[in-house]
Amino acid sequence: MDLVKLLNQLPGAAAQGLIWGLMAIGVYITYRILDIADLTVDGSMATGGAVAVVLIMNGWNCWTAVLAAFAVGMIAGLVTGVLHTSMGIPAILAGILTQLGLYSVNLRIMGGANLPASARKYTLALSSVNVGRVSFSNPIFVMLLVTAAVICLMYIFFGTEFGCSLRAIGANGQMARAQGISTGYGKVVGLMLSNGMVAMSGGLLSQYQGFADINQGRGAIVIGLAAVIIGEVIFGKVFRNFALKLLAVTIGAILYYLVIQVVLWLGLNTDDLKLFTALVVAVFLAVPYWKNAVKSAGHRRGGKADA
Repeated sequence: MDLVKLLNQLPGAAAQGLIWGLMAIGVYITYRILDIADLTVDGSMATGGAVAVVLIMNGWNCWTAVLAAFAVGMIAGLVTGVLHTSMGIPAILAGILTQLGLYSVNLRIMGGANLPASARKYTLALSSVNVGRVSFSNPIFVMLLVTAAVICLMYIFFGTEFGCSLRAIGANGQMARAQGISTGYGKVVGLMLSNGMVAMSGGLLSQYQGFADINQGRGAIVIGLAAVIIGEVIFGKVFRNFALKLLAVTIGAILYYLVIQVVLWLGLNTDDLKLFTALVVAVFLAVPYWKNAVKSAGHRRGGKADA
């Protein structure tokens, strides 16, 4: 095991973690803010990657292609939202149906299961970003700027009256309806915003890795949940501000990919990565429960001692 090799790989893992952090923010919107289990993301992430690569190969600007991926992701979220709110299909099933349909859509977009995008021939979004006279060419710096911009925009949006109504829908749907908030419309918008973020992440990921693949988003919901849970478990008591909560989710994604990199460095078979991911998510999901169980046991013992 070469420690130098591991250290050289960590920046790449951090950059990839930042890309997946955007996807995790999208998952956070549905999972935490709207209290909806949305499985559309496994399909919309691949859609975003497919759209971005196809547009770049046809001469589009790389960042315009990313915005187009965001728009297409919003359409995918719209489909899930309509299935859920207008047709009465449970949210989790609506997401599965949309995800299933997107598989064929993605094949149509790419014309096959895989579509390469040569970084030598096309200008990719993660190649460089110019801020004034300063040029950022490292993917980490580019993604830090993108992540900061996204968190700022999300903070501003969810601080508006409409954004607060979305948070109210997830916190207490019945109370939100009593206050005159259209919960159905709010859920649709939330799902659109979430899947737009996921598809944008897919577009950036395809540019980072140099190709779009039909299986690119497989297991994305698990990685997104892992990032959300890791961020909450580690920073939940420290980060109270909404923007900091989004930052915690992003850091959770980075930590996840750093751990994955270390595990691979230790020699774990890559065939076991999905199993390892499931175990990581299960452990972090169980941590809050274990903490509450320990506190409850302590209170019970304290009560008996006082008696």
